Amino acid sequence: MPLVSGLNKSIHQQPRMDLSIAKSDKPEFSHFESCQPSLPATLLLIAAYAVVTLVGLFGNLCLIVIIRKQKESQNVTNILIANLSLSDILICIMCIPFTVTYTLMDYWVFGEAMCKITSFVQSMSVTVSTFSLVLIAVERYQLIVNPRGWKPNISHAYWGIVSIWMFSLVISIPFFIFHQVTDEPFRNLSSHSDIYINKVVCVEDWPSLAGRLAFTTTMLVFQYFFPLGFIFICYLKIFVCLQKRHGKVDKAREKESRLNESRRINIMLISIVLTFAACWLPLNIFNIVFDWNHDALINCHHNVIFTLCHLVAMISTCINPVFYGFLNKNFQKDLVILLHHIRCFDSQELYENIALSTLNTDVSKGSLRLNNIPANI
Repeated sequence: MPLVSGLNKSIHQQPRMDLSIAKSDKPEFSHFESCQPSLPATLLLIAAYAVVTLVGLFGNLCLIVIIRKQKESQNVTNILIANLSLSDILICIMCIPFTVTYTLMDYWVFGEAMCKITSFVQSMSVTVSTFSLVLIAVERYQLIVNPRGWKPNISHAYWGIVSIWMFSLVISIPFFIFHQVTDEPFRNLSSHSDIYINKVVCVEDWPSLAGRLAFTTTMLVFQYFFPLGFIFICYLKIFVCLQKRHGKVDKAREKESRLNESRRINIMLISIVLTFAACWLPLNIFNIVFDWNHDALINCHHNVIFTLCHLVAMISTCINPVFYGFLNKNFQKDLVILLHHIRCFDSQELYENIALSTLNTDVSKGSLRLNNIPANI
């Protein structure tokens, strides 16, 4: 997921799936040109990012709180979903505000430490998101396609989460090492001297262009194309398996209900993956073009295109709560409970805890109103 660098709309440094803020190839700095957006465009950009940030933060925080509060929802899928939400929260905090500010101001104001930290955390968060989706796909595959084989349990889920965070941390270290602040783009400017005096940008400063291209291309493959390809194969096999099982299953209500519930959960998870892939695709295409044919983007329109691609990518942070809200009635009820708690109401008079997504999610195990009428899920 790339973060862009705002440096100035014409020099641009790379936004990339691995979230680099800027590139520092010396020849690029000679093309400096300030391309400030109009006031209406600026306000629209800020409003759009603000909505995405608030929805992403609020929705994912609610999802994590609900999963943590419910003992029945402590299954492998939901633990991994909560981890995915945590990485989305980090993206909302460490990516969106810095990217928007940098893009609008055309120079970096957060200091060298934040230059290194933001790019590092952003890369790590995106890697965690994609590999959380991989672990979810593996868990669903084992549960449905290979039910008699190895079954991931909660302990495995936590070990998997620790592993992907450590892996993401290691592969993101180069962003911490090679990012720095510099005033090089603003030296010897014949214009804009008053605006950009004593200003700096946050850029990647690699020892060689070949090294940078090799690393960023490898990151693109391992952060996007490889994980999503693996996920596609898993869900394709799951789909085929469910189709065969549907043809053989006894029409008894219980078995058919279990099959339909499993299918509903998989539709939700597949929707999360497909939307994630679609949101990040435009920005990754932009990054590929930037890396391999930078001259094609040396103009003011480049920044507009990047901003649109980046905004679409940031919408991915809203995927989890949105799909849970539309496809899981239990989540809707749990969210009402949480909001009642926030407003200091005694929500226990209305509902008891309901599991988020077990194999039999839509069958309430203990949700009763005070008048003992079963809750309809």
